[in-house]
Amino acid sequence: MAYSNILFEVPADGIARITINRPAKLNALNIATMDELEDGFGRCAADGSVRAVMLTGAGDKAFVAGADISELVDATPLESKARCLRDQRIMRRLETMGKPSLAAINGYALGGGLELALSCHLRVASSNAKLGLPEVKIGVFPGNGGTQRLPRLIGRGKALEMMLTGEPVPAAQAERLGLVNHVTAPDELLSFSQALLTKILANAPVAARLILECVDVGLRCGLEEGLQFEAAAFAAVAASEDRREGTSAFLEKRKPVFQGR
Repeated sequence: MAYSNILFEVPADGIARITINRPAKLNALNIATMDELEDGFGRCAADGSVRAVMLTGAGDKAFVAGADISELVDATPLESKARCLRDQRIMRRLETMGKPSLAAINGYALGGGLELALSCHLRVASSNAKLGLPEVKIGVFPGNGGTQRLPRLIGRGKALEMMLTGEPVPAAQAERLGLVNHVTAPDELLSFSQALLTKILANAPVAARLILECVDVGLRCGLEEGLQFEAAAFAAVAASEDRREGTSAFLEKRKPVFQGR
């Protein structure tokens, strides 16, 4: 697929960078942009050279300032449900591809933009960023996972306050809430995000992938079921070449060389 609304690059370090590239529209998510993101996420999942994914927005004003409202005005109930399910599926693909993902939030992350960031495993925000789910102000509510992921991340009370008031929070408050992992100066956002993913990628890929899966499963089931899944995943990692290399390197006092097997 040829891209008009996103930029997609995979440098030698294996960290795919996807940039939503509609700065004149504050990188709003229209149908065409979601189509391109779906294709890009599919490429990341299938390409063995991609080891992690970093999402950001073009320009210095917005990560993604929300959905393209012009496409929502005349949507029927059936069309609205179909779009929600489609967008949820696309964001869920990012969340479950087994590769660490990070949203580098370089300004406004509102509505669908925050929901996209919530589907990433980590979030880093520039100090001038504002994050919110303002949909209630125009008669709707977050339908791309916001009502589900935000309470799991920051707790029910704070999540409800953000969604029911529709008011955004500044980056520093978002960090205190646990909504973002780190806040940086605007000119350090991408380099900091890159360094964080590089640190993650220095570790064993098989173990990292199973950590992501264990946490995802555990958040969807009860504690007992989660513990059973964790034990089965630990047995799987124990059989990996990465585990043998990691434990041998530790005993031999050398740096491990992981192969992702």
